[in-house]
Formats: sequence, C-alpha cells, structure tokens
Amino acid sequence: MNQIWLGLIVLSVVATAVFLILLILDLRKTARSLSEFLERTEESFKPTLEELQQTLRSLRNVSDNLTDATNDVKTFSGAVRDVGQHVRHISNTIEDVTSSTAIKASGLKVGIMTALGVLLSNLFSKKGGGR
Repeated sequence: MNQIWLGLIVLSVVATAVFLILLILDLRKTARSLSEFLERTEESFKPTLEELQQTLRSLRNVSDNLTDATNDVKTFSGAVRDVGQHVRHISNTIEDVTSSTAIKASGLKVGIMTALGVLLSNLFSKKGGGR
C-alpha cells in the first residue's frame, strides 16, 4: 500500500511539474506577445505624440498672437478715447471763443450805433440850431 501511495505521490508531482512547465512556457509566450504589442503601440504612438506636440506649439503661437492683437486693440481704443477727449476739449474751446467773439461783436455794434447816433445828433443839432 505504501508503494501505491508513493506511486500516486510521484504521479501527482510529475503531473504538477508538467503542468508548471506548460504554464511557464505559456506565460513566456504571453510575455513575448505583450512585449511585441507594447513595442508596436509605442511605435504607433510616436507620430501621434509628435503631431500633438506640434499642435500644442501651434496653439501656443495662436494664443500669443491673440494676446498681441488684444493688446493692440487696447492701445488703439485708448488712443481713440484720448482723441475723443481732445476733440471735446477743442470743441469747448471753439464754443468759448465763438461766444466771446459774438459778445464782443455785439458790444462793438452797440458802441458803433451809439457813436453814430451821438455824431449824427450833434451834426444835425448844430446845423439846425444856427450856431
């Protein structure tokens, strides 16, 4: 009976050894397949990653250009605002000069009319009075 048990133990050890050897061989094939898959995947990702880097560089350039453009627009709008303020200031100055000129012209007209009235009055009063 001991020999039967010994035979069963040997048979189970041999079966386990064969199973482990087959398992190791299968794991080795799987590891090779995985390694090949990873290499192919890496090779296929390289162009994609390079294109992605170029796209990111292009986006950065576009972003920089947009920043420059917005700065130019801000500068331009500031200049337009300054021009508007200067035009308003000049308009107010012209309005003041026009008002002042109209007042002076009106005063001059009244002065001339008064002087002519006095002159004519004096001329006619001397002639008419007989002196």
